[in-house]
Amino acid sequence: MIRDFQTILAARLLQGLPFIQVILGPRQVGKTTGVKQVCEGWEGESVFASADSPTPYTFSWVEEQWSRARALKSKRKLLVLDEIQKVEGWSEVVKKLYDEDRSAGMQVVLLGSASLSIQSKLSESLLGRYEIIPAHHWSLKECQQEFGWTQDQYLQFGGYPAAASLIDDAERWQRFMLDSVIEPVVARDISLVREIAKPALFRQTVSLVMHHPAMELSYQKILGQLQDRGNATTIKSYLETIEHAFLIKILEKYSTRAITTKSSSPKLFPLCPALISAFTGSDRILQDPEWRGRVVESAIGARLSQLFPDQLFYWRDGSKEVDFVIVTQQDLFAVEVKSGRKKGSAGIPAFKENFPGSRGLVLSEEFVNETLSLESKRDAVEFLLKISS
Repeated sequence: MIRDFQTILAARLLQGLPFIQVILGPRQVGKTTGVKQVCEGWEGESVFASADSPTPYTFSWVEEQWSRARALKSKRKLLVLDEIQKVEGWSEVVKKLYDEDRSAGMQVVLLGSASLSIQSKLSESLLGRYEIIPAHHWSLKECQQEFGWTQDQYLQFGGYPAAASLIDDAERWQRFMLDSVIEPVVARDISLVREIAKPALFRQTVSLVMHHPAMELSYQKILGQLQDRGNATTIKSYLETIEHAFLIKILEKYSTRAITTKSSSPKLFPLCPALISAFTGSDRILQDPEWRGRVVESAIGARLSQLFPDQLFYWRDGSKEVDFVIVTQQDLFAVEVKSGRKKGSAGIPAFKENFPGSRGLVLSEEFVNETLSLESKRDAVEFLLKISS
């Protein structure tokens, strides 16, 4: 299967522009496999090297791989460095070598499993020298094509292909998710970048979010449900860290006043259904319609956040609410999700009254599959326009 990030990467490499291409995304979604496939189709010579070793590499390893790529005879040279975050001082030496070869035409790709660490080093050393290509969790359409899953199977297990072979044993699948996918992020990836003063409180915060998908939670309400002591500032920082680690999406309240947006309680969405089931069990959506509705709304929120990363909000005015607000250059959409949950219907009319000219739409059960299968922003806008009023 060819994923979106592979198509984007291949197209950018063909352009030959002097930017480092950085593949960023969560663990276990096929970043390494996908980039290797791009290398196989590269019309030139390439060097693929991984720093995945029990013994940490030093910056001289980067210099060695760079020299190998420089020595290639082809005019079209490609260097891919995987697990780059495991190399001590990697960002400084990459900056130095890249600046030396900027006009030489060599294409460079960086990726690694500790994406949070990579983001930090990029902002410190490589500003103006790179482009980011997101590698998201697997979509419903991808899981249907690759594994033949139903919609409910996706809502139970979707997002991480590495765990797909275990879904017939739900307990084993859950253990794999917690031990091999989530724990490395919480215990290692995050600690490489940020000091967590209260690890127990941080873990409780992660668990709490996964137990409350698609819910608006004030920082004080979150504190009230945690066992360890903390404060709102700490919880806000923890949530932002969890978001940067590709586990959740934090939605702010839509408002034309920036101060209102920033001071509102966040609405929290795990970035794929598998993260929810890893903490709550995979059978619950089959037994509890209210919970299924929450998971559906969360899955739709995760998909929309991939398609509209900086244009997605929620809205509330007293008891009237709208699940999602999408802001495009031409339109303002108010989106309600109705799938298994008992919800009021006053949100969209109230939003349209407050924001004249906006468009409202309801994603009922018949539209869930199509929404979760949207592949591009353009397709999404066409879909929203088709079913909105």
